[in-house]
Parts: sequence; structure tokens; C-alpha cells
Amino acid sequence: MPVYLWEGTTKKGEIKKGEMEAPAESAVRIQLRRQRIRPGSIKKKPKDLFENIPFLQQKVREKDIVVFSRQFATMINAGLPIIQCLELLGDEEQNKTFAKIIKSIKEDIEGGSSLSEALKKHQDVFNDLFINLVAAGEAGGILDVILNRLSAYMEKAMNLKRKVKGAMTYPISVLVIAIAVVILLLYKVVPVFDDLFSSMGSALPGPTQFLVDMSRFVQGNILYIIGSIVVAVFIFRKYYGTESGRLRIDRTVLKLPVFGMLLKKVAVAKFSRTLSTMMSSGVPILDGLEIVSKTAGNKVVENALMKIRKSISEGKTIAEPLSESGIFPSMVVSMISVGENTGALDAMLEKIADFYDSEVDTAVDAMTSLLEPIMLVFLGGVVGGMIIALYLPIFSMAGAIG
Repeated sequence: MPVYLWEGTTKKGEIKKGEMEAPAESAVRIQLRRQRIRPGSIKKKPKDLFENIPFLQQKVREKDIVVFSRQFATMINAGLPIIQCLELLGDEEQNKTFAKIIKSIKEDIEGGSSLSEALKKHQDVFNDLFINLVAAGEAGGILDVILNRLSAYMEKAMNLKRKVKGAMTYPISVLVIAIAVVILLLYKVVPVFDDLFSSMGSALPGPTQFLVDMSRFVQGNILYIIGSIVVAVFIFRKYYGTESGRLRIDRTVLKLPVFGMLLKKVAVAKFSRTLSTMMSSGVPILDGLEIVSKTAGNKVVENALMKIRKSISEGKTIAEPLSESGIFPSMVVSMISVGENTGALDAMLEKIADFYDSEVDTAVDAMTSLLEPIMLVFLGGVVGGMIIALYLPIFSMAGAIG
């Protein structure tokens, strides 16, 4: 169905603009008159040349979904019908990709689907957690409350993710700079000294000879080196895409000295926050655990949560299999056990999530403080060592002349 760009005037003389999907221009005019807008210019919206090329389309970010959820909840709470809410949100959305998705959801609801059923057609944007909570909200008649909970949960999850990314940015950036500097020295700087050393005709010190040999190797095999790196990255991604590969790599990451402990704390915070949000929204615990395991982000944690789910389905308490998993600390297990016994498991999980959010903050600060001097010493050692190795023959020659 074509989209029309329209311009019209209200009874108060205000000029309004917008766009509308309609079978013909006459249908747009009829719809505008119903809205008490006197139609002015109406023309077909020009087609986007790149709309059918997926990788050129604007991505839907988590922030877009958070804003959508919060605005949607406010409109529903104000008493607006769902279809009208979606129409307004679609018109106001700046992200063109997301605007199309919102309009598609509106059309599905107009065709008789529920909101959760319409969302299922866009699982690349709305995950299982979002869809299941919306379904629970529809069933309980508390969709606005659920959408507010979802937006609050997603904001906290985004903050948690941002902390981990921030902790990793510094060491990765220093490592990339170190590699770039080493390649630049080997490819551009060392060959200049190599010509100088060759004209001297004397034997080079061991470190200098090693550096010169490395430079010659890099210069003669630069294309093979780049090709090997590309192939290695491709193989790693393929291997990580397999069940066994992902399990081995994720298990290794969790065993890393400092970063592994940080990831465990993140996993506990994410598990507690997600399960608490689902349980307080009326989602059964078995369904909640299945969805939480899928959003864990680590295969080891995912397998542990699925084992916990199986144990609970066999009649055990949630605390018992948690203690056997080896991932969740004894304090967390004890607090969950108290929450189960008092019938306030969702509230206890929320407290655990808040506590581990602050623990992640502390761990990130400690890791940054520890890594900063190590990375500086590493960068200085690599670059400084190469420069000293280059000047060793010059120092030797100067000593001989003296």
C-alpha cells in the first residue's frame, strides 16, 4: 500500500503535516476530513532506493525500544486505544526501520491479532522476555504496568552492559595500539636501520638481529600475515558458533583471573533481575527460567539454568540446584532460599540484583585500576624494548670509537 505525504489546516488555522498509508489519494482526503483537517497538498512519498538492502537499513537499538515502551505505557495509562497509541508512536518515531515495524504491528492488531502475537513476527527486535511479559500484561489487564517494568528492566540491563564494555575498552584499545605500533616499526622504521646496519658490515647484537629478522619476515610476508589473521578470525567465529566450541570458550572465559569473576557477577545480576521482573509480572517460574537461560549470554550459565529448571520441574526447590551449579555464590543461594520460604522470591531476587549491580561497579573500578599500570608497562616495554634493540649497535660503535 502506498504512503502519502500530506499537509492540511485545522479549524484553528494551524498547519499540520504527516504521512499516511492509503490505497489512493482520495482515501487520504476522507481520513483527514474525519480528523477535522482541511486537506492541502497530498503526494506520494518517494521510494527509498535502499529499503530492500538489509545491511543498509537503520538498526533498532535497545534505547529505541526503552523509549517506545515508556511512551506506550503512558498512552495506555491515559486511556488511549492500543491501535491509536501505535499509530502515534509510528508517526513520531525517528528511526525509519522501527517506525515500519510499529506500523506493521498496528496492521496485525487491526487484522485481529493480539499485541504479543504481532510482536512475535519481529523477534529480531523484541526478544522472548519482552513478548512473554507483554502476553502476561494482556492476560492480566495490566499492560501499562508491564511496559513500565520492561523499560525499567531494560535501562538497568543497558547500564550493566555499558559497565562491562567500559571495563574492556581500555585494555583492548591499548592492545590494538601496541600491535599497530609494532607493525609500523617493523614495516617502516626497522628497514631504515637495516640498511644502516648492512653498511656497517659488523655483527649485530642478538636483540637487534632478532628485530631485523622479524622486520624482513613481515616485509616479505605481509599479505600472508593479513590473510592468516582473517582466516583465524573466521575459524574462531565458526568454532564459537558450534555448541561444543561455544561451551569450551565460555567456560574458559569464566575461569580468567580477573575478568572471569566480573562476568560471574554480571551473570548473577542479570539472572536475578530478569527472573524477578518475570515473576512479579505473573510469568510461571519454569517459563521464566527457560527465557532467562536463553538471554544469559554464556553457554555455561545457560546450561546451569536449564539444569535448575529441570530440577524444579521434578519437585525440588530453586535453591537446591542453584547451590550445585557452582556459578552462584552461597550468599545468593541462601537469600533465594529465604525468599522461597517467605513467599517473596521476586522481591529477594530484586535485592540480589541491586547488590550485584553495585558489586559489578566495584569490580569494574578494581579491574581498571589493576589493568591501567599493567597495560602502560606492557606498551612501554614493547615499544621501548624495540627502540633500545635498534640503538644497541650504535651504542656499541660509539663505545668502540671512544
